[in-house]
Amino acid sequence: MPTSEQDFLAAIDRHFPAQPPCAGGVLLGRGDDCAVLDVAGPLCVSTDLFVEGAHFRRSYFSPADIGHKALAAAASDLAAMGAAPVACTLSLVLPPDGPDGGPGGVDDAFLDELLAGMAALSARLGLPLVGGDLSRGPALILDLAVFGRPGPAGRLLRRGGLRPGDQLVLIGEAGLARAGLLALEASGRASIHRWPVATRAHLRPEPRLAEGQLLAGLPGVRALMDVSDGLARDIPRLLGLLGLPGLPGLGPVANANLGADLTIDESLLHPEALAFFRSQAGTHDRSPGQTPVEAFVLGGEDYALLAGVDPSDPSGLSGVLAALPTARHIGTVTVTPGLRVNGEPFTQPGFDHFG
Repeated sequence: MPTSEQDFLAAIDRHFPAQPPCAGGVLLGRGDDCAVLDVAGPLCVSTDLFVEGAHFRRSYFSPADIGHKALAAAASDLAAMGAAPVACTLSLVLPPDGPDGGPGGVDDAFLDELLAGMAALSARLGLPLVGGDLSRGPALILDLAVFGRPGPAGRLLRRGGLRPGDQLVLIGEAGLARAGLLALEASGRASIHRWPVATRAHLRPEPRLAEGQLLAGLPGVRALMDVSDGLARDIPRLLGLLGLPGLPGLGPVANANLGADLTIDESLLHPEALAFFRSQAGTHDRSPGQTPVEAFVLGGEDYALLAGVDPSDPSGLSGVLAALPTARHIGTVTVTPGLRVNGEPFTQPGFDHFG
């Protein structure tokens, strides 16, 4: 555990430059009372908590995994609006040392590896760290704030605004991180050798910033979000069923009681996820969501992108599939409320922190 705030700041400085080189939008980095960002026009802001016991376990997350995933989950919110990255901040709560510190304190080597994992992703994404805070507390907690702005297309995408007949397109995997989580919960890090792709999807997700900015440049894309809680939970959010208001310059949000029909074949799952869920079929403790199709819809923490597109627009469905060969058409927006999968009502709830 660092013995002073200065020790912590020195650890930050070893991994993150105080004034990021060639950082567009950052006039003043860390070290003063405030960072100074130079952003003309809209500024996207999002915060994301990463809490030990709720979001990760040190029993199977390495320190570098923790640092990487905390930033990846936050940065995915920028991808969800088609935003370009500007900067991020980190507030870190460190647990106390000793027997009353739950899973134990954080030593210098642990902190150094955590920051190294975060710094590597920060540099790759062009998302410099410009500030934050430090405190002691009951558990290891990372609180990330990310800042972005419109990308080259000058357009930000949001949820809602969809119409019956619009097509739902998934960019990325669904159910793969769920397989990784279940494998890690069952066997810890030993499961990495048997399920390397699935466990990496859970431990080291990749925010899809480039894909989000590309989608923002296609006029036929009406709405976009990232899938962090699974399709079953997030599709209603994309449809705008939460009554979100329209905003000047960002388009309206429809409040109509829409629904969605999904056509999901097992072939849509990543081969490793499909193999994992098939391997669970004979277990006695199988819980809902472990059949391949259910797993695809329930998912969770895949950080894929979910787009709603106008099929009549040349840059809509055909445009997205042409621009992003890995994109997959998974369903259609309907006037009939609710979610249906392969013609049957799907009533299993997705992930909810308070559920």
